[in-house]
Amino acid sequence: MHFWHMLVILKRQHGDSINEPPTTKSERLDMTQHRRSRVIRTGVFAAVAAGALILAGCSGTGGGGSSSAGGKEEFSLAYGVVNSATTTSFKALAEAYMHENPNVTITLNEIPNDSYAQTLTTQLNAGNASDVFQTGPGSGQGSSILTLQKAGLIAPVPAGTNVIPAGSESQFQVDGKTYGVALGLTYVGGILNDTTANTAGVTYPTDWDTLISDCKSIAGGGKSLYALAGAMAPNTGLTALILSATRVYADNPNWNQDRTDGKTTFAGSQGWKDTLQAIVDMNKAGCFQKGVEGAGFDAITNGLLQGTALAAFVPSGAAADLNRQAPDQKFSIQTVPPAPGGKDFGIVGADYAISLNKAAKNADAANKFLDWAASDAGQKVFADAAGSVPIGSDLSKTIYAPVADIINNGDYVPLPLTGWPNPGVYDALGSGVQGLLTGQKSVDDVLKAMDTAWG
Repeated sequence: MHFWHMLVILKRQHGDSINEPPTTKSERLDMTQHRRSRVIRTGVFAAVAAGALILAGCSGTGGGGSSSAGGKEEFSLAYGVVNSATTTSFKALAEAYMHENPNVTITLNEIPNDSYAQTLTTQLNAGNASDVFQTGPGSGQGSSILTLQKAGLIAPVPAGTNVIPAGSESQFQVDGKTYGVALGLTYVGGILNDTTANTAGVTYPTDWDTLISDCKSIAGGGKSLYALAGAMAPNTGLTALILSATRVYADNPNWNQDRTDGKTTFAGSQGWKDTLQAIVDMNKAGCFQKGVEGAGFDAITNGLLQGTALAAFVPSGAAADLNRQAPDQKFSIQTVPPAPGGKDFGIVGADYAISLNKAAKNADAANKFLDWAASDAGQKVFADAAGSVPIGSDLSKTIYAPVADIINNGDYVPLPLTGWPNPGVYDALGSGVQGLLTGQKSVDDVLKAMDTAWG
């Protein structure tokens, strides 16, 4: 499960009028959204991640035909979908390439996300997988680049080294060879409804003490600072990863390697203890909506669009999609206030990549496409459609402006779970946070379970 593709259904929302003037932060927040009367059309956005993160899948017609005579070329491209809206970025990439190269035909193979890893592995072993397919950085998942490379199922690509995010080289390369083309950057942190915040006079907190104080104030009016899908392990796990950035990885960006080398454990790490305790503290302070432990993904969209919540923990692509879905509002990417005494630090990585089938029937044509996908033109096409950032681009006039310094200064790590040895570790984290919300598990319980899964 690749949680970068957590998909959330946008619900249709009807505004309600408010006759009395707001007096509290919560009431002003409520008024901002409920005075809207039109219906937001249904759509989807990626939330995460990793996580929430479901790795997109590839089934379908398989490898495609051989290149034909007369200069005609063709190959197949596979990726996963939840519904038609999730195909936008890969379809846009393919269509732009075919527009520039009229002699090329790309067969698009689409499969439901939840069967991706299993389907991809089955097709590769059967010899009928697509020539090019979506992968994820690192290891620990059935369709991760390093996992597939170790199994001998993907081939080195001729391009892509130039677009590997700084610090993520080990997630794309083996022995100096690159096995996937990264497609844009995603910041994993918080998204904020700026329209709601500005109209309601609510300032997004920049330090932890203010965050806890604001949570209590807003909760007093029946609202919440954050919307959380507490019943969905991808979102609870993602929230923990986001909080771990300033508590674990800011102090030791190489924490994953130390865990691999046996120099530390989750249960023995004060940073991880502080991470999970932060979630307990936030829950007690009312940072999350009432009934959070039973909430699905619709709690995030309903909360953000109806004014019952100000922000959410989701990958940055969600902000771009919400801006498209609700053009009369503005959503931006925000840092999550650091741990007390800590510094701003984030999680930034390539949420999408594409790799070459080692047994590709049309490798020459596929490699030309991979080379173009790594170019500035290809990167921009995908990023514009996916709501991600073309690697190396200017962030100052984008929704990423609030976190531009973190990205430009390199104050981030890749998604931590991409360096974990198997999916069980992240599963233990996501389900463990659910246990913290219900009071059925302690911080120590969750960390011990993660160590057990690591082994």
